[in-house]
Amino acid sequence: MRRPIIRTFHHAHFDVATLVRQKSALGQSVTVALPARDEEATIGPIVDTICREGVRTGLVDEVLVVDDHSSDATAEVAAAAGARVVAVESVLPDLGPGTGKGEALYKSVAASTGDIIAWCDADIVDFGLHFVAGLLGPLLQQPELEFVKGFYDRPIGDDPQGGGRVTELMARPVIATMFPHLGSIVQPLSGEYAGRRRLLEQLPFVQGYGVELGLLVDIAERRGTEVMAQVDLGVRHHRNRPIEQLSPQALAILQTALRRAGTDLGGTATLVRPSHDAVTLDAGERPPLAQVPGYRRRTA
Repeated sequence: MRRPIIRTFHHAHFDVATLVRQKSALGQSVTVALPARDEEATIGPIVDTICREGVRTGLVDEVLVVDDHSSDATAEVAAAAGARVVAVESVLPDLGPGTGKGEALYKSVAASTGDIIAWCDADIVDFGLHFVAGLLGPLLQQPELEFVKGFYDRPIGDDPQGGGRVTELMARPVIATMFPHLGSIVQPLSGEYAGRRRLLEQLPFVQGYGVELGLLVDIAERRGTEVMAQVDLGVRHHRNRPIEQLSPQALAILQTALRRAGTDLGGTATLVRPSHDAVTLDAGERPPLAQVPGYRRRTA
């Protein structure tokens, strides 16, 4: 059986001035959302770039930072740079406490105003607006597309392709085994992607690090791979985590994959490793926002 090929673009094909005209003609609004925990060292330049080159040109309408229980000055630095900052626990508090990156992404949809939401990680070094323009370009130029995933080279030290260890050792094998129709996605776990609100409101969000894989599987199941695209964003420099911090992430990916594959093995699991405290993870998820009584779409 022939596997679907996800349409691929390059960020250099999208000129900001052209995108601004197309966005205006479509009457679409754009939020750039950044989930952040303890990112005071990098969040300021990222927000400043988006505000200076994105908001002022009319490409971006809102820069939203969802502060995920930071213990440093992430919120203050982001606000000073021009972002609207919300604490993750302040959004839809009636849902009760949640955890992980997926929770922050989910709350960013609820708290944002845009018709299109573009996400970027908050630890990128040498951030450029091409990250945002590249994600928005396919959605503004191709109305049939609903979700765009970014990919890039991720160097570690002298190795230009050394990043993406969880992708190579966990995500690709589980996709090849359980979801081969997603096999042409270059970086399924990348933190840079964008989608239309009308789609995102209909999706459940895994609370932890399994959120990216969960979204891909759910979008393909509900809407088909033809509404998905990916864009080459060039090179991405960011904080690379030590290997001991990657094992829990890999477990979260496996839990999400098992649950989405319809097995009964994707529940709570405890990761036990020599010389480390045990880590218990539950691949819990939030319901689609469209089903949440307290959710009301914000308007700018």
